[in-house]
Amino acid sequence: MSRYEWLLFLHVLSAFALVASLTLYTVLIASMWSKDVPGDVVRVFRLQRVGDVLIGVGSIGVLVFGIWLAIDVDGYALWDGWIIAALVLWFVMAAFGSRTGKIYAAARDRARALARDGDNRPNAELRALVQNRQGLWFHTGSVLTVVVLLIDMIFKPGA
Repeated sequence: MSRYEWLLFLHVLSAFALVASLTLYTVLIASMWSKDVPGDVVRVFRLQRVGDVLIGVGSIGVLVFGIWLAIDVDGYALWDGWIIAALVLWFVMAAFGSRTGKIYAAARDRARALARDGDNRPNAELRALVQNRQGLWFHTGSVLTVVVLLIDMIFKPGA
């Protein structure tokens, strides 16, 4: 395999990891939406670790291998409009993801604290944290941004 084929393979594999992480986070948010028992919420958040690895590998991988491809391939340049759009979308996705992570980390931490203290009764505060509409909107923004990013990568408008 050529260097181009390896870079493209790693770039696309990273994109799959990114999409898989967002899919996993969507399932986690949906599955804990109706939960208010600390032990149940803590169990759901255990799967978050897999998503954290996937999002780290995927988001950094698409950025690094994408830039490498843009530099390495003669037909592309970093200042091409579709590549600049992809970089902007990557930063928007990262901003949405950061905000989402902070909101749900607060829910996770509260559930862990309640479970550690032995309080495994339904908790209205915990329910409000897992049903945070702002967190849901930020996550939706991440998903939509990645969809637009994928469309940009597939169709390369202006290339």
